[in-house]
Amino acid sequence: MDTVYNELNRPPAHLIEAFRGVLKEYSPSCLVTDARRRVGAIGGLYPVKPHHKVAGPALTVDLSIDDLVDCMPVLKLAKPGDVVVVACHETTRTAMWGGLMSTLSLKAGIAAGIVDGAIRDVDEIRDLDFPVWYRSTVPRPSPTLVHDRTEPVRVNVPVIVDGQVIAPGDIVVADENGIAVVPAASAEEVLAGTQRQIEKERVIREKINSGATLEQLLKEFGHL
Repeated sequence: MDTVYNELNRPPAHLIEAFRGVLKEYSPSCLVTDARRRVGAIGGLYPVKPHHKVAGPALTVDLSIDDLVDCMPVLKLAKPGDVVVVACHETTRTAMWGGLMSTLSLKAGIAAGIVDGAIRDVDEIRDLDFPVWYRSTVPRPSPTLVHDRTEPVRVNVPVIVDGQVIAPGDIVVADENGIAVVPAASAEEVLAGTQRQIEKERVIREKINSGATLEQLLKEFGHL
């Protein structure tokens, strides 16, 4: 595995802000996934705090499954609002994110961390109120303490999490339900579909509260 450091091409700021606007709704990751016809959904990773919701461009980090290394140096490539996505290939033997990484990320204005592996220092991360999604926890520290290396690592390359490809610059929307991935090239289309889904659910809720039956709803909307 060769070391690669690519610059991140971020989507237009107005698109990122528009997806952040979706966070005020219930279950934003579900809304976005519905708009993509159930494509782009990632499950099995959970936030340190259930109320955390984030949306932002993915700064991707691909680590070797056989030789995990410290990924702190990638922070120099991050900008405020980025979501750092660390592909550990579900390896949970070593914690690849912790309290210090969260503190540094918070100071840098990073929106969140998504770790397809294990983290540690959950109590510290919780007190920092920094959003992190993770697969599991383990007390074992970063490999830096053992071999003091930060390579090989590939930054801003396509990664795979839960079978879903995340390209650098894709918009990720995460909450306690999971993570929705929006390809940068189709962000406008997905945003429009998400806004339609929000309006549809608003109307359905109003009809339910006004006494509509399941049969009436299915006749009008086809499915709920």
